[in-house]
Amino acid sequence: MIKALLLALSLGCLTSAMGQLKTTVKCPEFYVDVLNGTVNGQKPNYGRAEIKDKFPCSAVAMDESQDKCGGGVFLKEKDLYFYTKRHYIEIGPKFTGKYSIPVMGTKRGSLFKTLGNPKIKDELWDAYDAQYGTLILYYDVKGPAGKVKRILMSTESTDTIQLCE
Repeated sequence: MIKALLLALSLGCLTSAMGQLKTTVKCPEFYVDVLNGTVNGQKPNYGRAEIKDKFPCSAVAMDESQDKCGGGVFLKEKDLYFYTKRHYIEIGPKFTGKYSIPVMGTKRGSLFKTLGNPKIKDELWDAYDAQYGTLILYYDVKGPAGKVKRILMSTESTDTIQLCE
């Protein structure tokens, strides 16, 4: 009888100890394919649920009513933002993933062989036609002049894209 009671008590302690173990969700390494307009295979026109499932680590999904820009999936500590209603991905200067083409920090005009001429030029940015839609490169005008500081990839054309300011 005492052996059975000790066995039950031991199993109870063991089960409660196992219930306390929690795994931390690890983010996958990030890879930006600039020519295909994807981050880890996720395109700008994918839905919030699909993107959030791909990046379970600290991704915050917001619907249209929660965000002035129409909602999306935001990985702020990675400086990576998916605007799902507006169909574009924004990559900021603190992003530490890998690129198919080294774009971030590149001098303006040095990507001509890879990207060609921009369709639209501005003092602060260039917009390129891409096979998936539009690639926009924003340049730093305060720091190292003329270097890429932000990247936008969209499945929309330059005529239909709606950026959030």
